[in-house]
Amino acid sequence: MAASLQSLSDLKGSSAAPAEAPRHVQKLDKQGRAYATGKRKDAVARVWIKPGKGTITVNGRALEVYFARPVLRMILQQPFGIASRVGQYDVTVDVAGGGLSGQAGAVRHGLSKALTYYEPELRGVLKKAGFLTRDSRVVERKKYGRKKARRSFQFSKR
Repeated sequence: MAASLQSLSDLKGSSAAPAEAPRHVQKLDKQGRAYATGKRKDAVARVWIKPGKGTITVNGRALEVYFARPVLRMILQQPFGIASRVGQYDVTVDVAGGGLSGQAGAVRHGLSKALTYYEPELRGVLKKAGFLTRDSRVVERKKYGRKKARRSFQFSKR
């Protein structure tokens, strides 16, 4: 700031323009895919999306084989449903760590981020639904002198 402001009246006359909101642009690799990383608990998912017939491959297997429970498959389809893009993208996922529930959450997070990289105008819809926020809840560590994180040994008077 070249001119220092001494009072609020000086601020009214200053020509300092408010900072604009950041512009989100399309981020694609050389193959025309959008890439994003999603995380949940101990699971980390690497997600690539490109326009296609709607096939989803998780660790080299079909979605129905890897995530056998319908609830987990529903979690993965949520970003497409919110954005009205069901069946428009081919998705390739590499996921590791944690259990199946955490992995499904990580894939949903990565998928939402990849959608915003491919179509930046979807960011508002996905952000409002809460899919772009990383769920930071993780397992509490075990403390010394306790059986588990909070469970202490059974008390005995004698």
